[in-house]
Amino acid sequence: MVMILVTDDSAFQRNIIISILKDHGYEYREAANGIEAAEAALKYRPDLILLDIYMPDSGGFDFMEEAGRLELDIPVVILTSDIQDTTREKCLELGASGFLNKPVVKEDLLEKISDLVHVG
Repeated sequence: MVMILVTDDSAFQRNIIISILKDHGYEYREAANGIEAAEAALKYRPDLILLDIYMPDSGGFDFMEEAGRLELDIPVVILTSDIQDTTREKCLELGASGFLNKPVVKEDLLEKISDLVHVG
């Protein structure tokens, strides 16, 4: 079963995404910041990470830098309401596999997962 790590400081946002994942048969883990995401990524080795950028304590940029050091080699999709080109460029430089704007549209999320995770 495909496992997806949902990382967002907003429990409300995590619950929206998790609801979509559950409805479509995905297994999930959740994290509230970049530190928790790094720990969960090492422990569970998810197939995909959904990552908010701006979180207290340790944000998405911090996580991406740590993931690079740890050589996690897990696709990361950035979930953000920040549409600035500079933000997008920095995420790509750090290894992001894609972007979705918040609020996340269910069909866009499912399509992005399908594009990045190979089932079977």
